[in-house]
Amino acid sequence: MSWPLAAACFWVLAATVTALLPMRRQYPPGITLLVLAPVILIWIGLEHGVWVAVAGTLGFVSMFRNPLIYLGRKALGLPTRDAKSKTGAP
Repeated sequence: MSWPLAAACFWVLAATVTALLPMRRQYPPGITLLVLAPVILIWIGLEHGVWVAVAGTLGFVSMFRNPLIYLGRKALGLPTRDAKSKTGAP
């Protein structure tokens, strides 16, 4: 197994352990995993090709869809789900 795929397997195991933690303890390792994922995906893409990196990206996006949606809405200046709930909007 190549080093990038071994790193990706370790990342998946770390993400699984992080998901088992209580919510208040998920943030530091979750942010670390969120930052490391693009680095590992680029490494995989350089070593194994674009299609393998695309498959990894799809898996990453499916795992982190809610944080990515939140960050995307925040970056675009759109209201987030938290802002809607604080104003009383449905």
